[in-house]
Amino acid sequence: MSLGHIVLLTGRSIRLTELRMSSTYGGMLEGYPCKRINDRKVSWVQRQAELAFPSTPVHLVPPSREYPDETAGAFGPVEVLPSVACVGVFDSTALDPAMDGSTLTVAWFQPAAEVPAGEDADLALRSIRWEELAQDYEL
Repeated sequence: MSLGHIVLLTGRSIRLTELRMSSTYGGMLEGYPCKRINDRKVSWVQRQAELAFPSTPVHLVPPSREYPDETAGAFGPVEVLPSVACVGVFDSTALDPAMDGSTLTVAWFQPAAEVPAGEDADLALRSIRWEELAQDYEL
């Protein structure tokens, strides 16, 4: 069973089979979002994906960063990531016809806690270079 389907810009259909979401800034008690904090958060989400799914390749979709017109603090300008950090496992047809399928774990950030699907999926997700990043598997 899949949670959703996305058609990549290449025309390949991929299925979302597992999805983990968390608040990007959940638990942040002090400070403010800045480049240093965000770089750590992005690295942490990628590392969590690698630890959770060690047998599949992991691809990080670089997040968008916004710079609101706010006064810079001690750590530099305010920089904001989308509010939801996601790790999803995707599945598709095999790259090699002799195999059974292909898979890729993807880490990304998005503005709302919604399951990405169809043409409403973020352009960055739909732009994944599946043929270069995914790994075939046998059942």
